[in-house]
Amino acid sequence: MPIPLLVGSVEQGLIYAVMALGVFLSFRTLNTPDLTVDGSFVLGAAFSAVICSGGGNPFFAVVVAFVAGCLAGSVTALLNTKLQIQPLLAGILVMLGLYSVNLRVLGGKANIPLMNIKTIYNSFDGTALEAYGEILVIFLVISFVLLLLYLFLQTKLGFALRATGDNEYMVRASGINTNRMKLIGMALANGLVATSGAMIAQYQSYADVGMGLGMVVIGLASVIIGEVIFGTKTLRRRLIAVVLGAVIYRVVIAYSMSRGLPAVDLKLISAIIVTIALSIGVISKYLLKYYKRFAMTTLGKKLIPSPRAKATPEGGDQK
Repeated sequence: MPIPLLVGSVEQGLIYAVMALGVFLSFRTLNTPDLTVDGSFVLGAAFSAVICSGGGNPFFAVVVAFVAGCLAGSVTALLNTKLQIQPLLAGILVMLGLYSVNLRVLGGKANIPLMNIKTIYNSFDGTALEAYGEILVIFLVISFVLLLLYLFLQTKLGFALRATGDNEYMVRASGINTNRMKLIGMALANGLVATSGAMIAQYQSYADVGMGLGMVVIGLASVIIGEVIFGTKTLRRRLIAVVLGAVIYRVVIAYSMSRGLPAVDLKLISAIIVTIALSIGVISKYLLKYYKRFAMTTLGKKLIPSPRAKATPEGGDQK
């Protein structure tokens, strides 16, 4: 793979890692499948594009995108907790509604270009670090998000949020308002997703109303790939694993594209990657079972001793 393509894949992977951390909060921490992601990602991109194209501060655009994403996640949580709508259906309803909202934010246009417009990636222009400006900004942002998220999940509120996903009934019996925990968790998750959308819009120099299609799949792939490869022993390790999983996912996609994979098959490959990652535990069990069968029939019973075999007394004669 060419070096420029690899660097670009790593940069995009780190940006999508912000979105993957949001999916981690909803999917793993709260144990809630949230399809609002596809809409809140575009919502962040739309606000970012509109503010930047109007001459606004690009960092302010990212902050506004985060707040807008929090509001979208809050609506999903309220539909679930106050109106007793199933989380999956609540996410679908908000995602559908956000399509129209995103078009409104974009001024009725399907896309907004950001060519020759200042973005957060121009922060180091005119300095000695100008050549590395994009990767530096991305690295600083993902490091800042990781640190804040880790510190938040270590607080009393963060522990209550994590416990809500593990055992909601036990947490409720302890006097904690689980509905409030869900509201905070879903708002924060979609805020991170919208932040990633804002960064992607500025990175790719455009925002499109359809760019959020399949973001849930990308987020899940990043989370699961990271957990499978790097493990989940500690919170710090899990968060870093999500980031590295997003980078690995983008590198794999870029490598497939460089080997001649048609762009129309990109979503199919993404779905296959997620399917394999989700079923890796079951697949490993099947492989282990077939290996034992092969060892018993081909290599003989001495390779895997039978538990029913009777031990022969040391020094004794077999009859």
